[in-house]
Amino acid sequence: MTCSLAFRAAATAVAAALVLAACGGSPTAGTGPVVAEKTAATETYQRMNAMSGGQRTDALVKCAEEEGKVSVYTSNTDIDPLIKGFSDRYDIEVSVYRGNSESVLQRVLQEQSAGYYGNDVIETNALELNVMHREALLSPYEGELREAVREEGKAEGWTATRFNAFVIGWNTDLVKPGEEPKSFEELADPKWKGRVSMEIGDVDWFTALFRHLIEQGRSEQEALDLFKAVAANAQITKGHTVQGELLSAGQFAVAVSVYSHTVDNAAAKGAHVAWKPAQGEAAQPVVVRPNGIGLMTNAVNPCAAMLFVDYELSAGQEAVAEANRIGATAEAAKALDGLDVVAVPEQELLDNPKKWDDLYAEVTRSGSA
Repeated sequence: MTCSLAFRAAATAVAAALVLAACGGSPTAGTGPVVAEKTAATETYQRMNAMSGGQRTDALVKCAEEEGKVSVYTSNTDIDPLIKGFSDRYDIEVSVYRGNSESVLQRVLQEQSAGYYGNDVIETNALELNVMHREALLSPYEGELREAVREEGKAEGWTATRFNAFVIGWNTDLVKPGEEPKSFEELADPKWKGRVSMEIGDVDWFTALFRHLIEQGRSEQEALDLFKAVAANAQITKGHTVQGELLSAGQFAVAVSVYSHTVDNAAAKGAHVAWKPAQGEAAQPVVVRPNGIGLMTNAVNPCAAMLFVDYELSAGQEAVAEANRIGATAEAAKALDGLDVVAVPEQELLDNPKKWDDLYAEVTRSGSA
């Protein structure tokens, strides 16, 4: 699913949840954030949140292994090594439902409205996590491991486990050393005509960079004109996987918003692609979007849920790195050190999806299919 469709789907999901609430199917009727009800799970979370170090770990392990199981709903395509690592370490049965971010969100909302609490942990994109927080389905997670997460990943109601970094990547056969673009603005130069790619669904990247340009002193019209000038040089692709494959194949020289892990994974397999030059720094700013994890307010297995979060933010960060993903902790996100990082404005996108979807559609119409 493209990002623009995801924004609309999430907004639709919220509306559907509120309709169910009005009919008595959910305790969260209203139009804004609500306070989570007190449950047995929230009491457990509060007790464990107050602990630290070995005391917390020992208490969580004992309680979690007594529960004996945990249910994880996720859109993370790299979840299998994390599940295996957790299962190898603890005597806890892990059940997993994996789907795209929209289907995961819809399943949670439908189950919660029906009074069925099918998952203990939710691990998905920021947008969907914000929807669930708005619906009071998530409980706070606190402690030393959360404190170690980069500031962009300390969201209200949930915590980042990894970051998707939108970077400018290039084919090293088509862009020689010393010719690498150092900024988005450079790609408006006519010399890049037909050599650039933009992804049709990258509304989140566009919104973050557009607002950044405004904060740097450009007018809205100047920012829009810049995006259109780059788009006029660009081939418009659909899907980051396809974009990465075409970049590796030399279909175009530069991708303006490719995922860093897409480039790194391709390079590891021998493709002639990069997003950081051998000498010098990556093009900046780098837009980041967190993917994260949340504790369900009505979890049946709250200790196992919290232990799973602890694991993913500690030993589990190694599995994140092995997939060439950028982890959430300062140690696991060293690829971002020294870079000008701009976070996706998740709440703005959730509040005004049509505005940004329409504006980016206007931009991409300047490109070629």
